[in-house]
Amino acid sequence: MENVTVIIMLLFGVAFLSLISKRYNFPIPIALVLCGVIISIVPGLPVIALSPEIVFIVFLPPLLYHSAWYTSWSDFKGSIRQITLAAVGLVFFTTFAVAVVVHELIDDISWPLAFLLGAIVSPPDAVSAASITKGLGLHPRLIAILEGESLVNDASGLVAYKYALTAITAGNFILWQAGLNFVLMSLIGIAIGLVVGIVMSFIHKKFVSDDIIDVTLTLLTPFTSYLIAEHFEGSGVLAVVTTGLFLSARSGTIFNYESRMMTGTIWDVLTNILNGLIFILIGLQLRQIIDGISNYSGMSLFIWGAVVSIVVILVRFLWIVPATMIPRFMSSKIREKESFDYRNLIIFGWSGMRGVVSMAAALALPLTIHQNEPFPLRDLIIYLVFCVILSTLVIQGLTLPWIIRKMKVEPYSIIAEEYGIRNIIVSETIAHIEDNFSLLNDDLLHNIKSKYEVKFNRLQKTELPANFFGKGKVIGGEIFNDFTKLQIDLLNVERTKLEKMHKSGSVNEEIFRKIEKELDLEETRLWMEMYED
Repeated sequence: MENVTVIIMLLFGVAFLSLISKRYNFPIPIALVLCGVIISIVPGLPVIALSPEIVFIVFLPPLLYHSAWYTSWSDFKGSIRQITLAAVGLVFFTTFAVAVVVHELIDDISWPLAFLLGAIVSPPDAVSAASITKGLGLHPRLIAILEGESLVNDASGLVAYKYALTAITAGNFILWQAGLNFVLMSLIGIAIGLVVGIVMSFIHKKFVSDDIIDVTLTLLTPFTSYLIAEHFEGSGVLAVVTTGLFLSARSGTIFNYESRMMTGTIWDVLTNILNGLIFILIGLQLRQIIDGISNYSGMSLFIWGAVVSIVVILVRFLWIVPATMIPRFMSSKIREKESFDYRNLIIFGWSGMRGVVSMAAALALPLTIHQNEPFPLRDLIIYLVFCVILSTLVIQGLTLPWIIRKMKVEPYSIIAEEYGIRNIIVSETIAHIEDNFSLLNDDLLHNIKSKYEVKFNRLQKTELPANFFGKGKVIGGEIFNDFTKLQIDLLNVERTKLEKMHKSGSVNEEIFRKIEKELDLEETRLWMEMYED
């Protein structure tokens, strides 16, 4: 009971940390890893050991599913070559490079342990990449490659992790067999992910008419996909990612607006808690881990952690430069289709932050092998993994905005693109009204057409900034924003009157909640127009 109390209190601290992080525009993954360090040095906190068998099941499926849900399938498909080279080739290259360096650097680490460590630190983290690059004005294509890489590389990294772990526990490893099994596991995982996605899409569309049930099924879907794939010896990670991409691309037809709003909110809360919880757990175990490596000198531990971190960062550049340039050199079609800017190459190379997936993989290492024999050097491996996460998140995460500014990368204005899309949608809707509603009552036709003409006129009169970057709202969009502010003010008048009637008991509770929800939905839409984060 005491441990539960401690975790809940620490989660309150993480929630407060998230508030501070958002207020001062500080990336939450960096705040969380620093929080883990602070927790580890607070005296009196208990050591909580989480069962390694359930770490992957509890943390990986929902976090990967959430990341896949917000990844564009069209962007993912359009960048499949770059994603595959980074998510498969770079992962195995990093695993090998780290293994060679660590085996030469630390006498106690055998080849299987060295490859295990390399596999754990090889995949960059989707959550960290999305959080740290948000708001930096990067081109959507570059963001799509970063996020796509971070989704798929978890599968290749965890496959390498699994076979390195097998080599340690069972004492055998055959390279060609591992390569064949990787292909089979990937195909099985993708196939099961598609089947689960198709089945869940059918269930949501044909049987579910309640938003609470929709959300409940959505929460269970990634665990179902993961467990079924693992049962049939497929890649649970790829199954979850495939299911997430499949359902996300069809969310507009399988969910109603209430389900989408509720699902988005609940998933944001869940992933925030899980991200915080895993760094709390590592913080509570870090003191015990440090005690477990106390036979090594402090200087040796520092050097080992620094060297492994440097190798992880440098290897990424050693891979992506030839992986980018060789296909361009060999194919004129690629040169014509894809523009090249060396600055994007540098940004991509510097965006390899490690995070929650590597931490979960480290915590999932078994406590014992064979006949209750302690897992060799478990504490040292977890310590080195934490060093890599800390180094990449803090050093790369904090310096990435500075690098982008120094290289004078022209920011991509997502707002200008949004206005263009809004303009197309409104114009098409007005054309539809004129073509199909001519027989309506004149007053009704006038009112509905006026609504969209007002939207169209506001869009035409809104001045977009020539170089939007780092602002909280559109500069020069006074007409658009003033009209929106006026509507919000009037909604507050409606809400104030409704609340007075509710307090006086002159409105039925059911009616009150219904009107309140309508006002909330309308205000949500209006605030989204304001572009204020």
